[in-house]
Amino acid sequence: MEHRQPDGRLSIATAIARAVREAGGRALIVGGWPRDQLLGRRSKDIDIEAFGVDAAELRTELSAFGPVNSVGESFTVYKVADLDVSLPRRESKVSPGHRGFAVKGDPHLSIKEAARRRDFTINAIAFDPLTGAYEDPFNGRADLAAGILRAVDPATFSDDSLRVLRAVQFAARFGFTLDRGTAELCRRIPLDDLPCERIWGEIEKLLMLSQRPSIGLKLALELLVIAKLFPELEALAGCPQEPEWHPEGDVWVHTLLVVDQARERIERLDPPRQIALMLGALLHDVGKPPTTAFIDGRIRSIDHEQQGVLPATAVLDRLNVHSIAGYDVRTQVLGMVAHHLKPGMFRQSPTPVSDGAFRRLAQKVDLELLALVAKSDCLGRGGGFDCSAMDWFLDRARELGVQHAPPKPILLGRHLLPLGVPPGPRLGEILRAVYERQLDGGVASVEEGIALAKTMI
Repeated sequence: MEHRQPDGRLSIATAIARAVREAGGRALIVGGWPRDQLLGRRSKDIDIEAFGVDAAELRTELSAFGPVNSVGESFTVYKVADLDVSLPRRESKVSPGHRGFAVKGDPHLSIKEAARRRDFTINAIAFDPLTGAYEDPFNGRADLAAGILRAVDPATFSDDSLRVLRAVQFAARFGFTLDRGTAELCRRIPLDDLPCERIWGEIEKLLMLSQRPSIGLKLALELLVIAKLFPELEALAGCPQEPEWHPEGDVWVHTLLVVDQARERIERLDPPRQIALMLGALLHDVGKPPTTAFIDGRIRSIDHEQQGVLPATAVLDRLNVHSIAGYDVRTQVLGMVAHHLKPGMFRQSPTPVSDGAFRRLAQKVDLELLALVAKSDCLGRGGGFDCSAMDWFLDRARELGVQHAPPKPILLGRHLLPLGVPPGPRLGEILRAVYERQLDGGVASVEEGIALAKTMI
């Protein structure tokens, strides 16, 4: 077939396959690349399995393509020219836990036996770059065409609990339906052996690589993933909302809509801020279950913003999310949870909201992210609501130059030392007081700051 992805890596993979063939073996591209090619998608990595040659001979052949690095002990993966090349391998479960496998390379495995260790049939397809033929021992191409996720081997599928989360993120990324039998397997698999980083790895893919993360989140609820890993989110399902303001349904239904809306708004953001926005959308209403009550004939969730900080923190702890690429994702997510109603409240205030209020709020959260999560929140209620308040809020923040951070203090300690104020608590008190006046617009220069400080000294 004609490939949709011209890629220098494919040329190298073809050359490696040719070298392996000349050595008496056969090299196939395996994993996600064949699947993505058949789906017409770009694929990040190319992985190769070399059949019919032993490890030492394989390394010798690969050395012609550049420096060869090896990883693994019982089973070796050779890294060369940005590709992973390995022998086919056998895996057997020997102890509890996600890592409890004995792995052994075996160049004499058949293509079908080598593919049997894969999770889903759509990932068990191999491609021969020399002939253009696909090897598909478990009918993965038929499942691709039908949009179905199906376990390769039901007898061993449960050995790796991470496969449940992979099912969820694949369903979201590809819009596929999980086979009924595979779904039953997933429901029965405990997830308590998964480390935080592996859970987050799959949740990140779900949120960032799918156009509609709600598909995966809905499936996660059905497979009991939410109940087992995120009870704070499970509590959203069935939590009622006032129909006048939330005709779409309960808090869980609303959250799915908000997450999809947020996904449409991440393209202009850098990756850490994209992640922060998606997590903010997912967690923005986790304070509603403990605060929702029927009051004066209406369903209300008083103070659910601030009350959401604790359960949101619990979820972030479980994912071990803190800073990403130097960006404090956790602080921004909690800021969005704690203040996501502020853009609408600022716009609807009966008296004009001061510039100082914007500057002070910018100390707590990135105002652009806050406006984006609030806009997603508004649009996630269905049609008919005026969501222009969030655009007004962001325009105002940009006019003040505080859309990403509060203004830097004009007056610094070095300005006070010549006035005879020694380092210590008193100097800090004066600087904080001057900065508060600056936030209100009363100090616009160093000279004004010094003059104000003199009155305090």
